[in-house]
Amino acid sequence: MHIDLTGKLAIVTGSTAGIGLAIAKGLAASGATVVVNGRSKQAVESALEKLARDLPPGRLLGFPGDLGDAKGCQALVAAHPDCDILVNNLGIYGLQDFFEIPDSEWTRFFETNVMSGVRLSRAYLPQMAKKGWGRVVFLSSESALNIPAEMIHYGFTKTAMLSIARGLAKRMAGTGVTVNSVLPGPTLSDGLAAMLGDAAAAKGQSIEEAATAFVMANRPSSLLRRAATVEEVANMVVYACSKQASATTGAALRVDGGVVECL
Repeated sequence: MHIDLTGKLAIVTGSTAGIGLAIAKGLAASGATVVVNGRSKQAVESALEKLARDLPPGRLLGFPGDLGDAKGCQALVAAHPDCDILVNNLGIYGLQDFFEIPDSEWTRFFETNVMSGVRLSRAYLPQMAKKGWGRVVFLSSESALNIPAEMIHYGFTKTAMLSIARGLAKRMAGTGVTVNSVLPGPTLSDGLAAMLGDAAAAKGQSIEEAATAFVMANRPSSLLRRAATVEEVANMVVYACSKQASATTGAALRVDGGVVECL
């Protein structure tokens, strides 16, 4: 299968590292012009430099800005008013006991993980419909279905994404615009690697070995029995954004390694 996104403009939120960076690379490698987003100018410039090493010139744009509030989203839309592919990847997470999570943290998680995607989808979907083609993908998580007791506030935002994506797919029915969710499982991203780094070094393990041990200890139902790579998750997203995926909409596409039981 040859995915050709030549002539399409893609926006990938939170794309300076990890899964977002891999998605940006995959879309650009397929011919799209990609807007890379991060909170700081330094992070965006660093990501663009990394991507430029492996990609043809002219396929990368940058937008530094915090999309965790309405002003940041408005600034992005003002800078890039046209969009063919929107990947709502921006997300924050963190371990915290339910009884210690203040209202402000619930609000911060909701604004960043959920409302960024709501605001940008509201801005870009109407023009996609007018053109008769568009792709929107929400990066949810297996945690949307398998709510982690230690990150309930995170799990709730990922469940919200599933609802929004499904509802938007219905709202855009018949327009040529598809809306889907992608649900990664444990993934060896920069964040997980940093979290496991010290423990891996102390045990004389590679990061990959430490990630495998982490998966088996914390997600023993995994059928993959290892962490996915960011590229493996990005591959699913790139497909969902392709012309070939024209009959895939309203779907929750799992890249969770079989962690969640299929009903």
